[in-house]
Amino acid sequence: MEIKKSPKADIENRKSTSVLIGLVVALGIMFVAFEWAQSDIKIYEEALQDAVEEDEEMVEVTFRDETPPPPPPPEPETVLSDVIEIKENTADVQTADFSAEDDANQRVEIHEVVAVQEEEEEEQKIHVVVEKMPEFPGGQDAMNRYLSRNIKYPLIAQENNIQGRVICQFVVNQDGKIVDVQVVRGVESSLDAEAIRVIKSMPAWTPGKQGGKNVRVKYTLPIRFKL
Repeated sequence: MEIKKSPKADIENRKSTSVLIGLVVALGIMFVAFEWAQSDIKIYEEALQDAVEEDEEMVEVTFRDETPPPPPPPEPETVLSDVIEIKENTADVQTADFSAEDDANQRVEIHEVVAVQEEEEEEQKIHVVVEKMPEFPGGQDAMNRYLSRNIKYPLIAQENNIQGRVICQFVVNQDGKIVDVQVVRGVESSLDAEAIRVIKSMPAWTPGKQGGKNVRVKYTLPIRFKL
């Protein structure tokens, strides 16, 4: 190593002294830190020991009574006797006399329930073809005049130049009233609705007849709308 011009500027002479001073300071710091940690541990152990002693004082010790319960009282003994006591039956028992001859003379009446049910079913039955078909009051010509006077051509159908034939079906009851009106083949909703309205507004018809009795008849009526 090259020799410095001035011996005061050489720092090698102070190197060993600086190292020793640093070691002393480091050892001092470690000693102080170790003593500080030991004091904290002692304080924590003392506090923990006090808490355990307080918990032990708060625990209540109980003892279970293991004395067995008293035995149940003995059941009373039932004495079985071999002697069977038989009592006389003094109750009066009335017997009813039955004679086959008396029942033979009695008549059994059978009501004709089946016939009544058949008559009700016949009244509710809807016929398609009967001996005398139902008729509008005054005949076919009177019905045509009624339809031409009462039908109101819908405005929406007129504006759209809609025309055609609406086929309707309905039932003529025994009293001639019209029920169950429906469109079988329609043209347009407004025309169909007008046909149903006119049919429902009709007066009572002359009912159809089958075997001399008024019956329900299904009738088909086409209504033509033409501009």
